[in-house]
Amino acid sequence: MRQYELTVVFPLEEDQYQAGREKLLADLSANGAEIEKTDEVGDRDLAYEIKKRRRGRYVLFTLKLEPARVSVLDRIFKLNGNLLKYLFVRIDE
Repeated sequence: MRQYELTVVFPLEEDQYQAGREKLLADLSANGAEIEKTDEVGDRDLAYEIKKRRRGRYVLFTLKLEPARVSVLDRIFKLNGNLLKYLFVRIDE
């Protein structure tokens, strides 16, 4: 298992944020990810407009995951309408 940082931008609306977060956590656990740390960064301006929004709620996850599962999660996250953006970054040990 490798260590990754997952940065996710959710919409500001509370119902979309909660639904997106629950779906994301369920998808991560279903694919064998071990979440080590969760940091709620807060609401911030976006660098550019995404889905007609100028602000988003940022959350940073530190997790352990099999490398082959990153591409599977990428396809799953693309179908989640409650995520504005996400980014996986591998942490070198």
